[in-house]
Amino acid sequence: MEHDVIPPAEKRAFERFVAESSDRLVRTAYLLCGDRGHAEDLVQTALLRTARRWGRARRQPEAYARRVVVNLAKDRWRDLARRPNETAMGDTEVAITVSDGIADRDQLLRAARALPEGQRAVLVLRYFDDLSIEDTARALGCTTGSVKSQTARALSRLRAALTPEMENADADRR
Repeated sequence: MEHDVIPPAEKRAFERFVAESSDRLVRTAYLLCGDRGHAEDLVQTALLRTARRWGRARRQPEAYARRVVVNLAKDRWRDLARRPNETAMGDTEVAITVSDGIADRDQLLRAARALPEGQRAVLVLRYFDDLSIEDTARALGCTTGSVKSQTARALSRLRAALTPEMENADADRR
């Protein structure tokens, strides 16, 4: 016997939501966790949880699903923090030689991944998902003041991390 999570009358609305929002949710999850496979897993779980709560989530399904993605990413960060550190088997760093734009993006992504999780989450939601301060606070379950201070700290750390690299890259291009 098959048990539907979403009532048949609502299935079309949920399917439309999934089709329209999945790419944005995967991008957000990727920027939060830094791994495409984990990002897709986070979104899959978030969509399942959204489907289970469709009655409540259908008014703003993307905001609901984004909040679930953020919470799942936080859970993952906590789990990873409890693990012992892993050591690499060999040097797997690959030099980027394609174009300056890709190199700059790679530097930005590496610097963003080095940020504390809360600061990274604020930057992803504010600047990549283009959420307002209030929407970011709701997604993270914190105050608007926390969003503002975390944003300021994150941008300061990114500037500090990227300024020497960018100056060196500019000197190399000359």
